[in-house]
Amino acid sequence: MQIVLEHREKAVYIGVALTASVIISYLTGTLGMLVPVLSVVFAAILVFLTILFKDPLIGLFSTVVYGFCYILISRELPGIPLGYAMEALYIILWISIICKSSQADWKRLSNDLVLLFLIWFLISVLQVVNPGASARGWLSEIRTSGFDSFMLVPAGFMLFRNQKHLNLFIIIVIACSLFAMLNGVKQLRLGLFPGEQAFLDANPTHMIWGQLRVFSFYGDAGQFGASQAAFVVLCGVLAFGPFKTWKRLAFGVLALLFFYGMLISGTRGAFFALVPGALIAIFLFKNTRTLFSGIGFLLFFVAILKFTYIGSSFEYIHRLRTALDPEDASLNMRFLNQEILRDYMKSYPFGGGLGVMGYAGGEYNSGKFLASVAPDSYWVKVWGMYGITGLTFWFCMMGYIIGKSCGIVWNIRDDRLRIKLIALTASFFGIFICSYGNEVINALPSSIVSYLSLVFIFMGPELDRQISEKSRDNLDHTKTA
Repeated sequence: MQIVLEHREKAVYIGVALTASVIISYLTGTLGMLVPVLSVVFAAILVFLTILFKDPLIGLFSTVVYGFCYILISRELPGIPLGYAMEALYIILWISIICKSSQADWKRLSNDLVLLFLIWFLISVLQVVNPGASARGWLSEIRTSGFDSFMLVPAGFMLFRNQKHLNLFIIIVIACSLFAMLNGVKQLRLGLFPGEQAFLDANPTHMIWGQLRVFSFYGDAGQFGASQAAFVVLCGVLAFGPFKTWKRLAFGVLALLFFYGMLISGTRGAFFALVPGALIAIFLFKNTRTLFSGIGFLLFFVAILKFTYIGSSFEYIHRLRTALDPEDASLNMRFLNQEILRDYMKSYPFGGGLGVMGYAGGEYNSGKFLASVAPDSYWVKVWGMYGITGLTFWFCMMGYIIGKSCGIVWNIRDDRLRIKLIALTASFFGIFICSYGNEVINALPSSIVSYLSLVFIFMGPELDRQISEKSRDNLDHTKTA
């Protein structure tokens, strides 16, 4: 009976395939080559959805990869709203999570990190009633200001389970960032793709002193440089971990490659992801010799930039050096904008509304005062959109998250796990600080890396316990044998 059913099932598959082939052939002859192309795309989507619903974790990691690549794709395929595919991925991912999860899985959402980002999302939703911005501006802005974290953080707690998932996450984000660095080198040495050239034509500030500020497949050079700096910190910390020699060397080489990627971005703000991230990593090592030698090296590095001209013949080092120049015109222009905002925002304790500043401000709220002021900073943008009330909550939330992350890492017992979590904590802190100078923490792919890094950090005690129990079981097994 079972053999008969198997034959019937195969016959059905063959019949469907033959029927589909006949239909596609007929439509191709009638409508042209667009039909087979769309058929292949549809088949690929169907296969992906089948895999995703079988294992939602694949969907989450696919979201990470897409977050890195979608800008590259969208630049070369203008007119297709590929950005909205991210929201589609979130929704499909959560449908698969709901279908596959048990009651015990949902208890994993009972933690302070999920609660904080839920509150922030609700605050962002309530901003829709703020009369200062249009509904379309609010809809455009909430995607990155509240929706991403609301989708990703709970999904991470639902799907991540063990240190293997942590290792896979680190490998994927490093690989994607390396791909971004290599694409940046391609832009600098070999030239731009047509979509990249169109972006450069529309954003001439990416040419400084006749030299390209490399942006790779990020939203702009500032985001690319900050992300590369964060990965310098991440890989630099891992290079000092208790791993095999070849792994430590590999992480060291990667840190140098990402440092080069940071330099060719021509982004001064990346300095403020690099140094603060390194400082907090040095502190979390809990080693007196590492503390003093690390701080000494950072002071030496800063002193070379501040008080010498070493490397200034290289345009990108010269530009990085201006990050320490208090007389820099760009820096003082930002301070001037903040002074203007300070007087204006006194009358708007709840801000001007989501989407009233930055890209969405120019696109959907043109003519309004806040739309005419360049935020040049995510901190300033939060202040303008949410007011001093929202900015205070956001800062308190981030301060709590960073403080607790440091406390968690400080108490991790397993050396390998502690180094990995130090790396994630330091890179997140660097991204947070760097967001004063650029919109980074709210922009893909840095936002995805940041939010999922926090999930693993807050899972630290659970992962540490798993490792301890496994070691104890292995020891007991050895004694029994």
